[in-house]
Amino acid sequence: MENHSIQGNRASIVAGGAGFIGANLCERLLEEGRTVVVIDNLLRGSRDYLSVGSATSRLHFIEADLAQRAPAQAAFAQAATFGAIDEVWHLAANSDIPAGVADADVDLKDTFLTTAEILRCMKANKIAKLYFASSSAIYGDLGDQPLHEDIGPLLPISNYGAMKLASEALISAAAESHLECACLFRFPNVVGVPATHGVILDFVRKLKTTGNSLEVLGNGTQRKAYLHVSDLVAAMLLVRSRADIPKTLPINVGPVDEGVFVRWIAEQVVKRVAPSAHIQFGTGNRGWVGDVPKFHYSTAKIQALGWKPALGSEAAVLRAIDEIARQEGF
Repeated sequence: MENHSIQGNRASIVAGGAGFIGANLCERLLEEGRTVVVIDNLLRGSRDYLSVGSATSRLHFIEADLAQRAPAQAAFAQAATFGAIDEVWHLAANSDIPAGVADADVDLKDTFLTTAEILRCMKANKIAKLYFASSSAIYGDLGDQPLHEDIGPLLPISNYGAMKLASEALISAAAESHLECACLFRFPNVVGVPATHGVILDFVRKLKTTGNSLEVLGNGTQRKAYLHVSDLVAAMLLVRSRADIPKTLPINVGPVDEGVFVRWIAEQVVKRVAPSAHIQFGTGNRGWVGDVPKFHYSTAKIQALGWKPALGSEAAVLRAIDEIARQEGF
């Protein structure tokens, strides 16, 4: 109750809030007693994902393309009518890496230009706190080298990663100009529901179609860290609660382990969804152009702030497999 009285007269904009991570974040912000204004173009999200907030008058939805100046300005103006906006959570971006490889304009528009216009609107509306969903993709392919926040040079190998990195640079400049706080959360692979993309959903849907076989892109030796969305949201809110963090903070969020292999994920999905199915692996250790086959996060910085995930990569994936299987009717 005390938390509600503190947060109740404050409002958050969640750009891209009708997506997978955004929907989970909105639920937690509403639990704080905040007013939440979701701005989303519904290209990859769905209002159905926000059903948890349908029972409260503190959740508002605006359909708008934040990559375009006039719609973005209008959306921020409308958002201000719902409450005193004091923070923006920027999760609006392209989430389909192969699509960005096929057409660079996808990431330029949906990832970078959304950042540019959001920053412009924040300055005009005197909103000083920004929490940005960045990505491990900004680091590029550094093999077995632990990825820490001070590593460089940063050489992404996908347009997705490039536009996330360019967005970080733009936010850093804005922090010098008009932002009071700019947290750059560098996400790992995040799993859970409502699932909109990702390897687990791909595998489940392939099995839903074929039934007796699962084709895996690459040879299955890709190894990555996975974080359940519940842990991700908890981490972001913990960092936000700290008054002692730097003005501009790039920070890795991820499990403390070295991740799991795609081969193991495929086996676990088959076990849950179609036990008699045959797995057919491809060749090479990349699933697609721009895929980083292996990475290992250093999470020392966020652990020093007092956070550690409840689930490691293996447990997060197993929980997500069951959640996504249920989502898809299994």
